[in-house]
Amino acid sequence: MSAVRSLVAGRLDEVVDDLAQLVRTETPSTDPSLLARGAAELVSWVRERWRGESVTTLGEGPGAVIQVDAPGSLPGVVVLLGHLDTVFEAGTLARRPFSVVDGIARGPGVFDMKAGLVQGVHAVAALDELGVPRPTVRLLVSADEEVGSLGSRAALVAASSGASAVLVLEPGGVAGTVKTARKGVGLWTVTATGVAAHAGLDPEAGASAVHELAALTTHLVGLADPAAGTTVNVGVLTGGTRPNVVAEHARLDLDVRARTTGEAERVGEALAAWRPADGRVHVDVSGGWNRPPWSEPAPELVERARSVVASLVVPFDPREVGGGSDGNILAAAGLPVLDGLGASGGGAHAEHEHVVVDDIPVRTALLAGLVAGSPSAP
Repeated sequence: MSAVRSLVAGRLDEVVDDLAQLVRTETPSTDPSLLARGAAELVSWVRERWRGESVTTLGEGPGAVIQVDAPGSLPGVVVLLGHLDTVFEAGTLARRPFSVVDGIARGPGVFDMKAGLVQGVHAVAALDELGVPRPTVRLLVSADEEVGSLGSRAALVAASSGASAVLVLEPGGVAGTVKTARKGVGLWTVTATGVAAHAGLDPEAGASAVHELAALTTHLVGLADPAAGTTVNVGVLTGGTRPNVVAEHARLDLDVRARTTGEAERVGEALAAWRPADGRVHVDVSGGWNRPPWSEPAPELVERARSVVASLVVPFDPREVGGGSDGNILAAAGLPVLDGLGASGGGAHAEHEHVVVDDIPVRTALLAGLVAGSPSAP
C-alpha cells in the first residue's frame, strides 16, 4: 500500500480541502435541517471522488442512512461505516473555525469523524486510480450515531448483511491504531417521586426522593467491577427545591460500560431489582443497553491490518476501548468488524479535538489495504 500512501501524500492539500468542506458544513445531531444540508453536501462530494457509484437513502429524518455503492471487480462487499452527525451545536464553527496550524487540523467534528469519511473515500479513489482490484465498497453514513443510532440501527444491519468486512471510520489514535473490540454502553435515567414536607416541623410526613436516589447511587457504584472491565458512572444527580424541604422529586442519569454480555446482564438485573427503602417513593427507570458489548475481535481482519501496517513501516497498535460505536451493533449482528480506522489525533467531543495531517496518507493506505484485501498490493 506504499503507492496509495505516496499518492495521497502528493495530493494532501486536496484531501485537506475536502476535510475543510465537510467540517465547515455543521451537522449537529439535534438539527434536522443542518443534517439534511450536510447529507446533500456529502453525497455531492462523494460523487466527485468516486466513479460509477449509486446512492440510496434508507429511512427518513435524523435516523436516515446514506448508502453509496462503488462497484468493484472482485466478489463480495466491504462496508465502510461512518456517521455524519457531531456533538457540537450549531454556531460552534463561528467560535472554532476549521484551521490547520503546524500540521494539526482543528474544527468541530474534524476528528470524530469527518476525517474518517474523507480518508475512506480517498482510499477507494486511490485504489481505482492505481488499478488495484477490489470488491464492491458500500459506504454507509448515519446521522444519529452521537445520540444512540436508535433510528438508523435497523437500516445499518440490513444494508450490511452478507458483507465480508465492516471497516468503521471512527477515529483511531496514532498512525498504526486499530480498535478490535468495544465495551457495551448502557444509559439509564431514573426519576423518583416522593412526598414533600417541612424538614424541621414535620420531617416524618415526607419521603425524600433525593435520599432514595442517593442510596441508589451507592448501590450502583458498588456494581462496578474494574477487573472485569465494568465501569459505572452516575453523571447526573439532581433534585429538591430548598434545604428545608423534604425533596419530592429527583433524577439520576447513569452510564455503564461492560466488556461482556454476562456483565451487562448482571448490572441491568441489579438495577431492575432495586427498590426504595421508603415505599412511599415511586421510582421510574427508563433506558437500557444502547450498544451491546463487542468482545470478540475478528481475527482475520486484525491479522490483515497487522500485515498492512507492517508494510507501511509504522508500529501496529490494536486496542480494546470503552467507547461504543455502530461497530458494536454490526458485530452483534454477526458481521466481521474492525474499528478505529479513521483519523490519527485526539480530543473527541472536546474543544481540543484535532487531527494529525501528516498521518492522513498512512491511515488512508491502511484503509485501502483492508479494502483490497492484500497488503502486498501497490
